[in-house]
Amino acid sequence: MATGTPATLALAAAGVEFTLHRYQHDPASTDFGHEAAAGLRVDEMQIFKTLVVDIGVSKPQLCVGVVPVAGMLDLKAIAAVLGAKRAVLADPKAAAASSGYIVGGISPIAQKNKLPTVIDETAQLFDTIFVSAGKRGLQVELSPANLAEITTARFADIAR
Repeated sequence: MATGTPATLALAAAGVEFTLHRYQHDPASTDFGHEAAAGLRVDEMQIFKTLVVDIGVSKPQLCVGVVPVAGMLDLKAIAAVLGAKRAVLADPKAAAASSGYIVGGISPIAQKNKLPTVIDETAQLFDTIFVSAGKRGLQVELSPANLAEITTARFADIAR
């Protein structure tokens, strides 16, 4: 694969088995995860969204939470897992700048700045899950274990 996103190039370089899935992205859509689930006809529990959070007190300290599209990130839970007093969703511009991806296409894989990453434990219920491949309209399907390995993530109960 000579061309691709940083995520797909990193997966290929690491020899990780994955499948790319394309769907038609509607430029008017802002509900990217639900759009991906509908476009790919995949259960919203098996498609995971990547959310950048800030756990910093006096200055930003960004981290990543990966949760099912069908649920929401529990900010108190991710803060506790990361040993922080609180977590808030990061400013979208900061998330895009840190990750190197555009909002709605942020992949947990091969982000520009390596951030602590937590994947909701429900990912382990599936043989494979879907996450953004680094652009809107493109998802990568891979095993939860491979996702955790390539992102050096841990699994925890962070969704509600």
